[in-house]
Order: sequence, then C-alpha cells, then structure tokens
Amino acid sequence: MSRVVLVTGVAGSFASMFARRLADLGEDSGISKVVGIDTMVPAHDIGRTKFVRADIRTPVVGKVIAVEDVDTVVHLDVNPPQRGRSGGVKELNVIGTMQLLAACQRSATVDKFVLGSSTAVYGSSPRDPAMFTESLLARNGVRTGFPKDIVEVESYVRGFSRRRPDVMITTIRAAQVLHPKVATPFANYFSNPVLPTVLGFDPRLQFLALEDALAILVEAVVNDRPGTFNAAGEGVIQLSQAARRLGRPVIPLPPIGFAMAARRFILAMGSDIPPDLHRVLTYGRVVDTKALREIFGYELTRTTDEVFDDFRTTLRPGVLAVLGGRA
Repeated sequence: MSRVVLVTGVAGSFASMFARRLADLGEDSGISKVVGIDTMVPAHDIGRTKFVRADIRTPVVGKVIAVEDVDTVVHLDVNPPQRGRSGGVKELNVIGTMQLLAACQRSATVDKFVLGSSTAVYGSSPRDPAMFTESLLARNGVRTGFPKDIVEVESYVRGFSRRRPDVMITTIRAAQVLHPKVATPFANYFSNPVLPTVLGFDPRLQFLALEDALAILVEAVVNDRPGTFNAAGEGVIQLSQAARRLGRPVIPLPPIGFAMAARRFILAMGSDIPPDLHRVLTYGRVVDTKALREIFGYELTRTTDEVFDDFRTTLRPGVLAVLGGRA
C-alpha cells in the first residue's frame, strides 16, 4: 500500500527533518507523497515534501487532507510555549489538534494517526514513581502550561479513537530531544553561562537522541505500531552532574518563587525557559521504555548519558544560535 502522509508543524526544525527523512524513503518503503503543513514557511530543507501554507486551526486542513488524499497524519505541531508566544502556542496546541481531528474524522481516506506527544503528560511532583509506565497518570495533576496542553491533546486523540475505531493510532511520549539543531527548553537552558537550580533538589533527567526520535516516528508511519509508547534514552543524568560536565556554575535559588526568579535570571542573560520547566528542574521525571523495546520493537541507540555528552561537545560559541527557532 502506497501512503500519502501529512506532517503538521513542518516549519519546526524537528518536523522539517522528519518530513525530509520520510520523503527520502520513497515508494520502496510505501511512501508515495509527503505533505507538510504550517503557517510559516520552513526555514530548513524539507526535500521532496510538498509544502502547504495553512493553519490547522481552520477548516482548510480538511481541504488539504481531501485534495491530497491523505491516509496517514503525523501530528507534530504541539510545542512548549516560546518567548512572547505562550498564548498563541496554547491555542495552536489545543484548538489546532481539535480542528485537525475533526478533519480526520470526516475523512474517508485517513486510516492512521501518529501523535508526537511528550513525557510532560506525566507532570512532575514529589509523589512521582521511580519510573512512569504508559499506564500511569500524573500524580499531582497538570494544571497549567505545556503539560496541561499535552494532556488535553492526548484526551482529544483518545476521544477520536472511540469515534473512529478504524483509524490506527500511535502515540509517542518522547523525552526532550537534546541536539544543537532542535530548539527545546532544556537545550536553551543548558546553553546559558550560569544555571539556576532549586536549592536542596537534584532532579533526575532523561533525554532522547535526535536520530532515535526520527527513527521511531518513521517506524510508526511505515509499519503498524498501534498504542502509546514512552521514548527516552536509557538511564538518567542528575542536574548537578550535567552542570559539572558542562563546566557551568549553578545559582541555587529557594524553591518558593523559583519559577519567577529563574525566568528573570535567564531572561537577563538573553535566553528564556517555559514557566512550567521549573517543576522538572525541581523534581525531575523518568519514564520506563520497556514497551518501546518489547512491543513497538525499537532498540534505542543512545543512552541519556550519551545523548547529553553528544550535546555537550557542540556547546561552542555560535553553535546554539539556531536554538532561537521553532521546535
């Protein structure tokens, strides 16, 4: 079967890499066409991907699906807030997903939906288990910011699956990719010359290699891998270890008021972090990837330790200038 794949958020650095990777596979892998949709023109090379400038929050997305005979949708247009755009990003995450799913529900051709989700769905709290499996929920709820967005997005996708049980759904809950060409909150955080930390806390962190993130999504498109899967490099790295390896001094700040104080501190250095990142910097987050290996059938190529060290070697002056772009 030859597939026509729609990739949302294709102007983002990661989504553009994925669309190009998918388009390069060609018909030998069952991909006849890749269509990328976004409100912005991609700044990165998307290869043979056909670009359509449109907003998934509007009914236009349904027309694109119909005109292009799309049968596979890969939804990557779900992003953490960016400097000066938090309100718009939330609207895109939630309203955009609702409109996209409505278009898929009306479509007679769509039979596969792949969601690029996030481990942020588990939140971060002192009551967290040692590792989150896919069946667990956030222990202290997720009330604001990107974690709340991603919880809502996943709930809409589950509702869609009940209305259209004939559509195969794969949800990839990925840890943050740590790579100089992909803008993520932690990549921005680690690029600062001084790292604000929470006094008395040393969170455990996980990261995902760019190559693994791309390969997992390609596998979900090319083959049938229904279900929800965590994706993160094996092992953990503590924030104190990360700071030592980077050679970055840390500024311990009191837990009360940390979010506002840390954001002011980082803004003063010309960078930014999302307001909700402070909970991860306090309590950390670790997920179990057994299902990815044993059910999905993918063996991760890089551990969290290796992902971090690969990223650390790129932190030279000017290298992280790309991190100001969309993720």
